[in-house]
Amino acid sequence: MPKAFSVASWNVEHFGATNRGQDRPRKPVGPIIDFLKSQNADVNAVYEVVGKVVFREVVTRMPNYQWHITEGPQSQEILVGVKRTLTSFFTQKTEFKSGNAYLRPGALLTVVVDGESYPLLMLHLKSLTTPVGFGLRDDMTEKAIKFRKVLNKASASGQAHFLFLGDLNTMGMNLTYSKKDIDGDEELTRLKDRLSPRSVSMTVLDKTDAVTYWPGTDSSYKPSNLDHVVAANHLRFKRFAGTDVDVRGWVDESTDAARDRWAKKFSDHALLYFEVQKV
Repeated sequence: MPKAFSVASWNVEHFGATNRGQDRPRKPVGPIIDFLKSQNADVNAVYEVVGKVVFREVVTRMPNYQWHITEGPQSQEILVGVKRTLTSFFTQKTEFKSGNAYLRPGALLTVVVDGESYPLLMLHLKSLTTPVGFGLRDDMTEKAIKFRKVLNKASASGQAHFLFLGDLNTMGMNLTYSKKDIDGDEELTRLKDRLSPRSVSMTVLDKTDAVTYWPGTDSSYKPSNLDHVVAANHLRFKRFAGTDVDVRGWVDESTDAARDRWAKKFSDHALLYFEVQKV
């Protein structure tokens, strides 16, 4: 089947800049943008962005894209770039802040190909393994699932071509002195269970590498499976080694030392690349 469009989804670890007041990042922006550009994706979803740090560079290095960015009191934004050859519409979805002013809103990009609309909701869900962090992720996920049902009702076919994706931070929950802790794998399993009912009919797409986060060999954190693509069951994708999503970046390095160097230069998150086929 022919390609409708391709997507690159990547948490760039704020280019080294941790807040709005920081005028320049702690690492060169150029190589990071060049790596993103080399994917030649039709849509780029970039998370943990401080807008004023990267705006001029990204527009200069990737002029064939129309760029959008979320806004608000939060320090980390979602940056979305779409090729100018595509028809699209961008909307900021503040309900995904879950009542917390400093959480990231959702970034909704609707791409139109051959008269068919494909809504893509980019999310950067709350991190932390605390009950509060887990609860906020749970609430944001529920909003994404309910949004799927809203889109279905608005679709002529009753099945919207909906995807939500990004750094979903499936890291589990740690309750002090409790046997009710859950790890990241369990949180992901619960997400898959929530997507399975017929009224939702979505799935977490398989990836060429399950681990997408590399904290470094000197970190107390473990490599984790945090970044995902969730899609309506009826959608089809180009296959990469028998999976729907190609994981790129530090995962391509053959040694831990090389992975450390890559993460330091670019990001501790790998990039997710996938291609949606026409319906």
